[in-house]
Amino acid sequence: MSEQPLNPSTAAASDDDAADTAPAGPGPADSTPAGPEPTGSTPTGPTPTGSTAADVAADEAAALRAASFERARRLRMEPRFPGGPAADPAGSHHERRIRSFQPRRSRVTTGQQDALERLWPKWGLDIDGQRVLDLADLFDGLPVVLEIGFGMGEATAQMAADDPGTGILAVDVHTPGQGNLLGLADKAGSTNVRVANGDAVILLREMLAPESLDGLRVYFPDPWPKARHHKRRLIQPEFLDLVAPVLRPGAVVHCATDWEPYAEQMLEVLTAHPRFENTAADGGYAPRPAFRPLTRFEGQGLDKGHVVHDLLFARV
Repeated sequence: MSEQPLNPSTAAASDDDAADTAPAGPGPADSTPAGPEPTGSTPTGPTPTGSTAADVAADEAAALRAASFERARRLRMEPRFPGGPAADPAGSHHERRIRSFQPRRSRVTTGQQDALERLWPKWGLDIDGQRVLDLADLFDGLPVVLEIGFGMGEATAQMAADDPGTGILAVDVHTPGQGNLLGLADKAGSTNVRVANGDAVILLREMLAPESLDGLRVYFPDPWPKARHHKRRLIQPEFLDLVAPVLRPGAVVHCATDWEPYAEQMLEVLTAHPRFENTAADGGYAPRPAFRPLTRFEGQGLDKGHVVHDLLFARV
């Protein structure tokens, strides 16, 4: 299946959207000078149809769709807020590859916008692939864990407040969530959170020094439940190949999911990787550690009978 547009909420390929982008002005039929309707014997009725007319109609429809996609592309590239997260931070590092995430544009509240405008210059960074981060400088010497996909940031903010001696580099692509996390951290007085905007794969591959992280957290990633979408799941052998070099020996990869088939895949992939060792004595799933908060999303899943699995694997 081909990859979806980066912002599907604004990239609908409907003819209605495309019509909004059609150039204004007279078309071919408007070239005839205005005047009284002809009264001759020319018959009136439906426009004759044929292969030529069908071809013209198809070309017009294709042009409208192309205009719609171009309009959506321009919207994606527009900066959201002055000095805030970039619409396309990697720029020339953008790659055509299967991604585990699907960025979307949705409504940003007044509070989230305020947090982005005030705090992004201090606590935010774009994943541009152009530099190696100095985590010691960024977090004032704290040990740093990387969290990939934090949603609206409630659990991340709570973990930061509960453990101020650990820095959290939190990565996501959802602008409202970025603003919400910044606002929550600011309200709690937590200074140990930094929010990164963009593709975690580029961050791991190009912007982190070897053995610079003390842990990795991946909580409730998109399970991509359909079989044809399993290739989009984040926890894959190739992803772990990127993770292992930037983790210090003994650093823990902590994953959690309430989707049973994905939990089984995570366990299989992590167990098979030579750079990771299961911390569970029985080689299976681990109890939920006390430091991982029970999120609202997780609670809703438990109410529906979902079983949440935690996996904790140490880098060897």
